[in-house]
Amino acid sequence: MDLVIIAVAFLSGFLMLRCHMPPLVGFLIAGFALHAAGFTSTPIIQSLADLGVTLLLFTIGLKLDVRSLLNKEIWFGASLHNAMTTALFSLCLIGFKTVGISAFQDLAINELVLFAFALSFSSTVFAIKALQEKGEMNATYGTLAIGVLIMQDIFAVVFLTIASGKTPGVEALVLFGLPFLRPLLFRFLDKAGHGEVLVLFGIFLALVLGAGLFDAVGMKADLGALIVGMLMAGHPRASEMAKSLFNVKELFLVCFFLNIGLSEQPTMQGLMIALLLMLLLPLKGLLYYLIFNGFRFRIRTSLFATLTLFNYSEFGLIVGGIAYQLGMLPGSILVAIAIAVSLSFMISAPLNTFSHRIYSSIAQHLHDPTPENIHQNDQLIDLGKANVVILGMGRIGSGAYDEMNEAYPKGVLGIEAREDSVDKHVGEGRRVIHGDATDPDFWSRVTSSKHIELILLAMPNSQANTIAMEQIQQLGFKGKVAAIARYADELEQLQELGVDAAFNIYREAGSGFARHVKEQLL
Repeated sequence: MDLVIIAVAFLSGFLMLRCHMPPLVGFLIAGFALHAAGFTSTPIIQSLADLGVTLLLFTIGLKLDVRSLLNKEIWFGASLHNAMTTALFSLCLIGFKTVGISAFQDLAINELVLFAFALSFSSTVFAIKALQEKGEMNATYGTLAIGVLIMQDIFAVVFLTIASGKTPGVEALVLFGLPFLRPLLFRFLDKAGHGEVLVLFGIFLALVLGAGLFDAVGMKADLGALIVGMLMAGHPRASEMAKSLFNVKELFLVCFFLNIGLSEQPTMQGLMIALLLMLLLPLKGLLYYLIFNGFRFRIRTSLFATLTLFNYSEFGLIVGGIAYQLGMLPGSILVAIAIAVSLSFMISAPLNTFSHRIYSSIAQHLHDPTPENIHQNDQLIDLGKANVVILGMGRIGSGAYDEMNEAYPKGVLGIEAREDSVDKHVGEGRRVIHGDATDPDFWSRVTSSKHIELILLAMPNSQANTIAMEQIQQLGFKGKVAAIARYADELEQLQELGVDAAFNIYREAGSGFARHVKEQLL
């Protein structure tokens, strides 16, 4: 049976990939198709799905700057949206009950409010997957969406703790000792190497020290994985650990999306309720947009963050499941939430895939705040008199910066989406500013670009380089453009877009090594 599930999941995910859709849509469809054919979820699939979510939250923690949660647009924006969505959805559900829709007739007001609360969350798993596939985890809208999701996860954990009656005991006080373990954990990470030991150490931190310890003292296991990830975030190799866990996490998350379809038996009543809930989803998205726009983010940032969060959440299923077990919600509502979550993923996936096109088609009808009123994280960009601009200041971008700086003293400028990386480069004496090169408005935000002779696309994600090149092309840039890629098909795509020089980073690493040997030894 497991072999059939694997085969159907692969074929469905592969088909979606070839149709330029996120594979996760295929995994959801596969789950429902398998369930219709008589298959059900297994303990192994359930366990792997849980592991995937735990590792996902751990890797989020590895990349999370805790200070970002203290920003008003994060904590207040998330709180405001949660309260407004719960209130608005409660009114709509009461309206459904009032007009005589049978599925809501037996639900009390407090049960309808709880139902609305479960629908107020957006999916952390879906959003992170969508951002990773577009290479925009560190974009302004990406960090905004992730911050909101983390706050929502905290709200859900608080509710689950209260509703389950599982109050943490005195033993939970041991969690306050975790920060004191940080130096020891950092030393282990220093000595963990770059292979399987690093991966195993990451899994130990997420599943044993994080999820296992928190569960043992009466706290939510996933919250433990997130907090331990945040504890390790300050280490220079935290990003490397996250990358080492990437493929393991992705494989487990396939089981998560499969499990949604395999676990629930769709019913006609559940489907009808879910379709009604889909009518409410635009209201949820509108509230996101209005809140983000109210914090003076640009139209593009507000729209993209909204599309990332434009779905119902797996946490809604968890909240609904706890409420069902406690007799607070009927089983039909739980089935409806499961179907609505799946349908929202199927709608949200193409919206995120084609988000840049959507924005381009509506941008002319909307207006950004005036430059002096734009949020500080969304401000205009001054390139000064830079001759060479490097987009992406990771390891490759940093090396390129140092090399080009010898030919163009004080004429090289780096653009980096991660603010902590910008601070690091500035501290090392490089001229680097914060900016998102995949932003269609990126170059329109630039106050001076006439001196630019060469642009280097050095972002590690090929899709990000492709998007940036498309924007550069639309501007009619007359200088030279060079880009990096990992695979032959990515090189061809960049060359078709007009890149003057495209370099395979694996092949060029070998050539660079040979040149270094000749210079040093021959």
